[in-house]
Amino acid sequence: MDLARTEVAPRRSRKESATRIGLMALPVAFFAVFFAYPVAAIVARGLKIDGAWRFGRIGEVLAQSDIRHVLWFTTWQALASTALTLLIALPGAYVFARFDFRGKQVLRAVVTVPFVLPTVVVGTAFLALVGRGGLLDQLWGVRLDTTVWAILLAHVFFNYAVVVRTVGGLWSQLDPRQEEAARMLGASRFAAWRRVTLPALSPAVAAAALMVFLFTFTSFGVVQILGGPTFSTLEVEIYRQTSEIFDLATAAVLTIVQFVAVGAILAVHAWTVRRREAALRLVAPEVTVRRPRGVGQWALLGGVLASILVLLVLPLGVLVQRSLDAPGGYGFAYYKALTSADSGIFLVAPIAAIGNSLEYALAATAIAVVIGGLAAAALTRRTGRLVRGFDALLMLPLGVSAVTVGFGFLIALDEPPLDLRSSWILVPLAQALVGVPFVVRTMLPVLRAVDGRLREAAAVLGASPWRVWREVDLPLVRRALLIAAGFAFAVSLGEFGATVFIARPDNPTLPVAVARLLGRAGDLNYGQAMALSTILMVVCAVALLLLERIRTDRTGEF
Repeated sequence: MDLARTEVAPRRSRKESATRIGLMALPVAFFAVFFAYPVAAIVARGLKIDGAWRFGRIGEVLAQSDIRHVLWFTTWQALASTALTLLIALPGAYVFARFDFRGKQVLRAVVTVPFVLPTVVVGTAFLALVGRGGLLDQLWGVRLDTTVWAILLAHVFFNYAVVVRTVGGLWSQLDPRQEEAARMLGASRFAAWRRVTLPALSPAVAAAALMVFLFTFTSFGVVQILGGPTFSTLEVEIYRQTSEIFDLATAAVLTIVQFVAVGAILAVHAWTVRRREAALRLVAPEVTVRRPRGVGQWALLGGVLASILVLLVLPLGVLVQRSLDAPGGYGFAYYKALTSADSGIFLVAPIAAIGNSLEYALAATAIAVVIGGLAAAALTRRTGRLVRGFDALLMLPLGVSAVTVGFGFLIALDEPPLDLRSSWILVPLAQALVGVPFVVRTMLPVLRAVDGRLREAAAVLGASPWRVWREVDLPLVRRALLIAAGFAFAVSLGEFGATVFIARPDNPTLPVAVARLLGRAGDLNYGQAMALSTILMVVCAVALLLLERIRTDRTGEF
C-alpha cells in the first residue's frame, strides 16, 4: 500500500505541474507579445544609438536634480494616497459587505463610476471644485489648487472603489461566527476583529493597497492638471520627455526606473502575502448581510454615506453642472453639439465615441477574463519560484508607463505577422493589458480559499483538471469571476494613457474624445468635453446596474 502511494504521488505532482504550465502558456504568450515586446522596443529605441547601447545615460539622467525631485514626489504621494484611501474606504468596504440598506445597488454603482472616468476629466472637475474660482472658493474661500492635498483627494476619488470592491468582495464571504466565537471566549470586539477577521482579510487588503499604490505611483492626468509646474510624477515626466521635448533616451531611463521600482514593490508584496495569507472559511453572503443594528452601526453607515457624498458625488455633480452651463443659460446645447462633426477635431461626430468605447470595452473584457482566469487558476498553488515570478509578471502593466506601452505598440506592431496598427483589435488589446491584473487579483484570494481536499477528492475519483475546475472551483468563485469581469469592463471604458496613441481619428473612444476636446480652446469644446464625461459617467452607471440585476447571487458585488 505504501509503495503504491509513493508511486501515485509523483505522478499526481507531475500531472499538476503539467496542468499549471498548460494554464500559464496562453497568458505568458499574451504578455510576451503585447507587453514585453512593445516595452522593450521603445526602451531600445531610446537607449540604443548607432547600434550601440548607451547605459551610461541612466546615471546621467538620475544625476539631474529635477529628476530626483520627480522620483521623490512620485513615491511620497503614492504612499500618502494609498494610506488615505485605505483609511477612508475600508469602513465603506465593511458597510457594503455586511449591511443591507435601501439604495445599496445604486450606491455601489455610484462609487465605481469615478474609477472609469479619464484622469484629465477628474483633474478638471477637482480644479473646478477646489481651485481658484471653484465651488468651495465661492462658498467658503477654500482653495486647494496646485497643492498636494488636492492631488491626494483626487486619488481617493479614483481608488475608493478599488478598496470597496476588492476587500468588500471577500469580507462579505467571511463567516462571522468565527469572530463571534472569539468574543464568547472573552476577546473584545476589536481584539476579535484584529485576531480573526483582519488576518483573513490580509490578502484582499494587500491586493487593494497594491492596486492603489500602482495607480497613484503612475498617476498622470490628475497630477498634470492639479500639480501644475511644481509637482510631477514619473508618468507625467515620461509624457513630457516623449511628446514635448522628444527626448526618448530620458523617457527610456525613466521607464526603466519605474519598471524596476514596480518589480521591487511586487516582490515585497508577494513575500508579505505568503507570510500573512490564512485559510478562509467562506459562507454564502446572505448569512453575513443584515440591517444595521444599534446607534454605532447606524452612525457608521451615516459616516460612510457622508464621505461618499462629499468625496465622490460632489465632484461628479460638478461635471453635470458644467455640462449644462451653456452660454445662453442652463440647457442641453453642449449635448446637441456632440452630434455634429464640423468642429474639425474628429472625422466623425463626437457622439460616435460612445459606441466605439462600448465595443472596445466588451472585447477587452472578454480577453482579460480569459487570460486572467487562466492565470489565476495557474497561481492557485502558492509554491515555486516559477509561480511567484509569473504572479509578479501579471501585475507589471499596472506599473509600467501607459505612454511607453502606447508608443511601443506603434513601434513594435507595425510589421507582418504583427502589423496591427490599422486593426481595430489593437485598442482592446491595450485595454486588456490593464484589465488582466484586476481579474487575477480579484479571483486569486477566493481561489486560494477553496479547500484543496475538494480538488484532490475529485481527482482521485477520476475527474480531469477541466472537470475539477468546472464542478469544484467555478461554483465557489462565480462571484469573483463576475467581479473580475466588472472591473475589467470598467477599466477598459476609462483607459486613456495607451489608447490616446493608438485610437484612430475615425474611431475615438470616450476618454480620447474628452482629452482632445479639452486640449482645444473655447467654451464650446470645454462644454462638449464635460457633456461627454457626463455621458461616460451615465453609461458606466447603467452598465454596473445591469450587472447588479443579472448577478447569480445577492451579495451586491457586481
